[in-house]
Amino acid sequence: MADFDAMRSIGQRVEVLRARYAQRDARMNMVRAVRAGDYSETLFGDLFPTDWPKPIVANMVDTVARDLAEVIAPLPTISCTGSGLDDGKRSKADKRTRIVNAYVSQSKLGQQMFTGADQYVTYGFLPLRVEPNTKTGSPHITVEDPLGAYPEFDRWGNVTAYYRRFSKTVDELVALFPEYADKIANRGTMQQPLSGSAMLEVIRWVDDEREMLFLPERKNLVLRSAPNPLGRCPVVVARRPGLDGELRGQFDDVLWIQLARAKFALLSMDAAQKSVEAPLAVPNDVTHLPIGGDSVIRSREPEKIRRVGIDMPQGAFAQSASLEQEMRIGARYPEGRSGNMDASVVTGRGVQALMGGFDTQVKTAQEILGDAISEAVAMCLEMDEVLWPDGEKKARGVENGAPYEVTYKPSRDIKGEYGVDVTYGMMAGLDPNRALVWLLQARGDKLVSRQYARKNLPVAMNTTDEERVIDIEEYRDALGQGVQGLAASLPAMAQAGQDPTAAIQQIAKIIQSRSKGKSVEDSVMEAFEPPEPVESAVEGGEPGAPNNLSGDPAQALGGAGSGLMPGVAPGQAALGAGGRPDLSQLMASLSASGKPNLSASIQRRRPI
Repeated sequence: MADFDAMRSIGQRVEVLRARYAQRDARMNMVRAVRAGDYSETLFGDLFPTDWPKPIVANMVDTVARDLAEVIAPLPTISCTGSGLDDGKRSKADKRTRIVNAYVSQSKLGQQMFTGADQYVTYGFLPLRVEPNTKTGSPHITVEDPLGAYPEFDRWGNVTAYYRRFSKTVDELVALFPEYADKIANRGTMQQPLSGSAMLEVIRWVDDEREMLFLPERKNLVLRSAPNPLGRCPVVVARRPGLDGELRGQFDDVLWIQLARAKFALLSMDAAQKSVEAPLAVPNDVTHLPIGGDSVIRSREPEKIRRVGIDMPQGAFAQSASLEQEMRIGARYPEGRSGNMDASVVTGRGVQALMGGFDTQVKTAQEILGDAISEAVAMCLEMDEVLWPDGEKKARGVENGAPYEVTYKPSRDIKGEYGVDVTYGMMAGLDPNRALVWLLQARGDKLVSRQYARKNLPVAMNTTDEERVIDIEEYRDALGQGVQGLAASLPAMAQAGQDPTAAIQQIAKIIQSRSKGKSVEDSVMEAFEPPEPVESAVEGGEPGAPNNLSGDPAQALGGAGSGLMPGVAPGQAALGAGGRPDLSQLMASLSASGKPNLSASIQRRRPI
């Protein structure tokens, strides 16, 4: 009885949601038809003649939607939160980052988002559904088609219930659910059984308690039902901002402008055809009218022989340009995107002004989609820990162009940490040059950290590994500078009466090790390996006593054990001769025209 009441309640909620979104469904069907170039009589009446079933003008609605989607679709940088100062927490967060990026890779979210971004722009919202993939034993993110999707929100904007309707043939449903074959095909009843190719509507319902499939045309026959282990609806909906809370696409208000352009183009074509095929006007003395090429018409007044003129008013051409301009304004699509640009505005500031509206659309859409992706990925972490807590699992993905594999246990490595950072970087809404210059200037003035700068670059990278690699490179450079400083001190050693043979042999050994493919640090350690201590040969001497004739380069640098050459300031032993460092200063600025100005200069300094 309880299940019957629950199913009855769900059926009523489905009908309420369908009635609430009836106008939205009508708008979505019209947009879909216009984008497909289907101007059928069922949608737009007899607006277009049967001789021209398709429009003869460019489908700007489809063009704008595809262009916007291709700019919005690339995935953001996805990383897990962790303390930037605690190395242990950073390491754990880095592991979770690889886990969530494996979710994204296995779900093929990058490919799905090109279609998803197009649907978000066209329909005004985009559902992301998180479901368990029992074959791989991991969560899966599915970007669903908004057409036929009905979300229910609470006052905070969270999805409390969601259902999607789609159609399947009777044969497909019988193959999937053979235990309900008679009820699906309507056999054993007083009604006519359905053929295998007949279509039935299927509804997939999910809320915070359960998930089920049922057939509303078969008295809400439940095909599958399972409890929801998360305790909340596993669907996230990205919604385009609006004034009245309705789910509206970007082109809902410009459809009729596109139809008017198509109708006007047909009228212009009809006028041109009638002008070419207009009848001939001849004087009264013409009694014979030959037809065909090179025909001759004899008349005393040949200047009166002409086609009947069909003049098109000049305002018609102005109206055509006005319709195109209204279309661009309504779709918020600048002329600069299509290459049409007035020469009077071909400057840095002019182009920036033309593209400003387009950039804000991209940035707004990426912010909204980024929040939805962040919530969906966090839900994947929660689902992984709830459904497979103690299983040793392997996550595979690609990072910086190289594949990786990480072994993890959800109960140990996730452990309730579901925080996810999603950022499109500083490139969102800005062209790459200005974004990079802004980032360099902020980093130079210490407004942001290196870690923040790396996270906001327009490339996917593991910030922890990248920081480690940079540190290794810097230390290797320091070792190389130390060896170069030793080589520069050889003449001074010879002048001081010291034997530079040992230092020369050490440098030669480093060169040989490097030529064999060994790393810098291994080569230096082998070359400067300390000799084993020996007993002093002098009677009464102490083991390990210093020998001034050993050729130790540290003693050849003189100065009461300072280890520095004469004239070299403290802290400059690893620099060039005379302690002269090379300092490259990168000056990042913007010119008066708004273009980035990057220049480099070399300064040589010597301390007093």
